[in-house]
Amino acid sequence: MDRQVSPVLPASPTSGITVSEVLRLPVMRGTTVLAGERGLDRLVATVNVMEVPDLLPWVRPRELLLTTGYPLRAHEGKDLAAWIADLDDHGLSGVAIKLARYVDELPEAALREADRRGFPVLVVPFDLGFDDVITQVLTVVINRRADTLARAEQVLQDLVGVVIAGGDLDQVCQGVVRHLARTSLVTTMDGRVLAAAGPVPERVANLPGFDPTGRFVVETEVPGVSAEFDGVHRLVARVTGARADLGRLILFREDAFTDDDNHVVGQATTAAALAITKQQAVAAVEGKYRADFLRDALLGRAGDAERVASHAGELGWDLRRPLAVLVAEAEEVPSDDPVLRTLPERFRAAWERVASTDDEAAAVAGFNQEVVVLLGVPAHDDPSAVAERVRQMAEQVHGRGGGGRRVFVTGISRTITDLADLPRAYSEARKAAQVGRRLHGDRAVTHFDALGVFRLLSQVEDRAELASFISETLGPLAAEDSEEMEDLRTTLTALLDHNLNVASTARALHFHYNSLRYRISKLERLLGPFTTDPRLRFAIMLALQARQLDHG
Repeated sequence: MDRQVSPVLPASPTSGITVSEVLRLPVMRGTTVLAGERGLDRLVATVNVMEVPDLLPWVRPRELLLTTGYPLRAHEGKDLAAWIADLDDHGLSGVAIKLARYVDELPEAALREADRRGFPVLVVPFDLGFDDVITQVLTVVINRRADTLARAEQVLQDLVGVVIAGGDLDQVCQGVVRHLARTSLVTTMDGRVLAAAGPVPERVANLPGFDPTGRFVVETEVPGVSAEFDGVHRLVARVTGARADLGRLILFREDAFTDDDNHVVGQATTAAALAITKQQAVAAVEGKYRADFLRDALLGRAGDAERVASHAGELGWDLRRPLAVLVAEAEEVPSDDPVLRTLPERFRAAWERVASTDDEAAAVAGFNQEVVVLLGVPAHDDPSAVAERVRQMAEQVHGRGGGGRRVFVTGISRTITDLADLPRAYSEARKAAQVGRRLHGDRAVTHFDALGVFRLLSQVEDRAELASFISETLGPLAAEDSEEMEDLRTTLTALLDHNLNVASTARALHFHYNSLRYRISKLERLLGPFTTDPRLRFAIMLALQARQLDHG
């Protein structure tokens, strides 16, 4: 998709009129364009007369400079092309000169530079009154400024009125479409679409700036920049509240966004921030109520199964079916950073969005850095099928799916059919998350049934005793900083995994048969006759598992 990008200045009611519009004013009759015709669409916000040799310290962007040519005398014999370049670099809209009084003509090099840069150089009639030019241009600019402010005020009153009257973010987006754009969307800082209005494609991912999951790529799409995609113009604006970004307002329409639009966009983002803040306040109260109820249910304090199921139904959750409990456990965040303090809520919201897409009656609640999901599962699904389903959900929450880009592990309980087993399932899911993190890292998705012997090992509270067992059983193989021992542990693990079958182990490790035989002899010298002693072999297998649990 072709993309053309142009900067849009910060929202301001000082846009002005174009140089070509200035030329159409009655006072400018008889003015000719000497060079830089390509820049006639430059905006003029103010007009000034400068007759001092060193005028650059006093010029301002979007200023049309009027001169009799007197300052150019100081440049006599110097490069006037550089003078034109300096004016353009300082952001001037153009220069209008009275020739013949002090300067008869401008050198060809200066005119070529003006043409190259698209910097308008105008020649005005000798009898033109500069004060008349200033009066007529500023009259138009001030009137337009007043119109822009009036339009912005109208938009603000309309959109804020929508929020005050109880309207939600979708209705704010509809108001933005009435005033400003063909399509309007508001996203979170994770890029999740919160509201939309206007013709929005069935797949939001088809819009420019959205990834295949339908998330707006906030981290790369720059706010305040107008971009054109195959004839469709897009503008991205920050939605801010208090000291933090709340999200993004994204607008699409057929014609280009102007600087006059920018001030109106600022009012639209104010209304969107108000709606988001109100929505967050309501969600916080409702979320706390839901979380308190679900926590009580998970801890067995919410009453009997019928009462829990009935109350859950009032909250939109269906607990009268086979369920698996999911626990997504994220890393801690500093509590003194106002931006990071929003991460737990964004994490919960991301899981709620993904879970509701998979199962619209799923129960979701957030407990600080932990999110719990009660997911409906077919009673006949085996643990691997449930784990794969949850793994896909976790991938959506990770990274591209939002969730505040948080690193987290996910634990899954066994399927339950009786709500009386809810506390046990919650405990299983938490245990699966904790052990999964130690075994497989910070993005693990682990089903309780996949823990095997690790379930028992994780229950050993005396870690010193467990470490002693590992050391006594494995001897030198327990060493952490020895490459040789690490190599022997790998060989031993493969041998045990292949049930002491030397031929298949050699093939798996790509060893020669005799080389493996030599290693087995060395292992038996270190550990004892584990190939013939089943009790010793079991102890070694258990010690290897315990070591893996301790070292991750």
